[in-house]
Amino acid sequence: MGVLGEARRRLLVRKAGEKATHELAYWRDRKDAHGDLEQSNAHYRWAFTDHFALPLDFYDGKRLLDVGCGPRGSLEWAGRAAERVGLDPLAREYQRLHSRKHAMTYVAAGMEAIPFPDAHFDVVSSFNSLDHVDNVGKAISELTRVTRPGGLLLLLTDVGHAPTPTEPQAYGWQILDRFLRHWRLIERRDFERPGDNMLDNLRAGTPFDHEDPRPRPGVLSARLERRTV
Repeated sequence: MGVLGEARRRLLVRKAGEKATHELAYWRDRKDAHGDLEQSNAHYRWAFTDHFALPLDFYDGKRLLDVGCGPRGSLEWAGRAAERVGLDPLAREYQRLHSRKHAMTYVAAGMEAIPFPDAHFDVVSSFNSLDHVDNVGKAISELTRVTRPGGLLLLLTDVGHAPTPTEPQAYGWQILDRFLRHWRLIERRDFERPGDNMLDNLRAGTPFDHEDPRPRPGVLSARLERRTV
């Protein structure tokens, strides 16, 4: 590795460390302020079912992967799924924040290198995580690779915001175009983002006014199906 390559590697390592520090600090503060994180995770079931108009029994017998899952037990509600995996680079650290053992499996890995075989999962979800990655292209490729043909991707992501230490990717509404070679769009909804809490913005359900020229962030919600060819 040349001098420039080594310098870049060190920069990436430093940035990754800074991002992890900010992420952990956020969740530790939440735990200190609200107690058990698992007591406030009912919104996950709402997102997977009511928000995406999928009945609870749709998930029966399916293999589920939630990327960028966080520490709250995002798939604990899916008791009849065949497999429940939460993927997050900080999974080991997050497990130390749990007040009890979760039924889902946690895997410590990033979205750019998912340690599962091709076409392994029936449903893959990315809720408020795609803009946290270091390489969007690799992340999209991996989401595609591990989803079986005909499987679903449930995507919720902020768009149009300025980069932050934990959300370094600043993309616009066109991010969905990068999926469409291998995915068929089933449903898309664009929402205004009056606050920083994604759940509150989704529950408010205010459609994003694309005729309003003011630059501002929004929330993109999309349900996509993995193409079979």
